[in-house]
Amino acid sequence: MLTRTLASRAVLLKAFKNAADNVKQAKRNSGHGTWTYRVPPPMPSRKSVLLAEGLGAVAWWWIFWHLITEPDHVFGEFPYVDPGSYTDEELGIPPDSEGSLRK
Repeated sequence: MLTRTLASRAVLLKAFKNAADNVKQAKRNSGHGTWTYRVPPPMPSRKSVLLAEGLGAVAWWWIFWHLITEPDHVFGEFPYVDPGSYTDEELGIPPDSEGSLRK
């Protein structure tokens, strides 16, 4: 009985070892750079950080410069019209004496 139990455990251990080897092989042959499962990703290079900061600064400069020099693009070019100043005729509303709901 004891030898049968040990033999079955040996078979299970060999199966788990083969499965672990297959995972290592898949990881090695994945071809997608470094594997970062449960570890922090690698830090970006100084060049890429400076490039990203520079591009972000240029983008925000462009936005703020155009907000300051051409605010009409954001706030509108024409004065705001009060909606209460429109007449029924301008809005296409028929007079009260017409239609199926007249008194």
